[in-house]
Amino acid sequence: MYTTSKEMIQKARAGGYAVPAFNAENLEMVQAIVAAASQLRSPVMIQTTPTTVKYLTLRQAVAMVRAEGETADVPVALHLDHCESFEGVRAAVQEGYTSVMIDGSKLPYEENIALTRKVVEMAAARGVTVEAELGTVGGKEDGRSAQIAYTDPAEAVDFFTRTGVDIFAVAIGTAHGFYKGEPKLNFDLLAPLRDKIDAPLVLHGGSGIPDEMIRRTIELGINKVNFATELRAAATKAVRVALEDEAMIDPKKYMGPAREAVIELCRHKIQLCGSDGKAD
Repeated sequence: MYTTSKEMIQKARAGGYAVPAFNAENLEMVQAIVAAASQLRSPVMIQTTPTTVKYLTLRQAVAMVRAEGETADVPVALHLDHCESFEGVRAAVQEGYTSVMIDGSKLPYEENIALTRKVVEMAAARGVTVEAELGTVGGKEDGRSAQIAYTDPAEAVDFFTRTGVDIFAVAIGTAHGFYKGEPKLNFDLLAPLRDKIDAPLVLHGGSGIPDEMIRRTIELGINKVNFATELRAAATKAVRVALEDEAMIDPKKYMGPAREAVIELCRHKIQLCGSDGKAD
């Protein structure tokens, strides 16, 4: 079913697990994500970044995910990730996205609050879930680079109270893209954030984090984990292997293995998040 993300993440919070949120770049990745979720009876979120939207268009992204979601027997939400403008979020909501993230991290604090609150008010009128982030996830996302800035628990309480966001992304040392060496996560931040913020918490930059670290973040209060880079890498690797056959010209025969590779990876991440069987 094609639905909002709010209920599935609230259930994850109550149940002590996380909803996996996978970035998709094309139809085969959307099909793979929904197939893996259906096989394991898991709720799932499919995400697009603004650059993916430029490639696909909002309308095509909604059409693909809605078509797969409406025929699936598990909850499927479509989430706009790291959008920096009110206009961009509003366009996604009007087109049919069921969940959005407004990213005002580049703005001064008070301007970030004002922008986020404006998005919350607009989205709430349409039943759309809103995510926001305080602090900065490091690495490179959607063509932009950023340095890690940890979420301050006291500031987070003020931000959450004044904006009314539905889900809250925290910065504890994760980064977008693959890590150089083992990531150094500040687990000590999670418990106070979980105790002070009355909302599900989100972990960005899940690709490449060792499984035991992901499990620990979930134990400490994370209820949504984002995965993007690993899916792209798995799909691309499968295509490269298929195209070693120089006679290969049928896209179905090299994109099919890419889809299967993404299914396999998503199945692992779903089980890692503990969301398997939670759609029943």
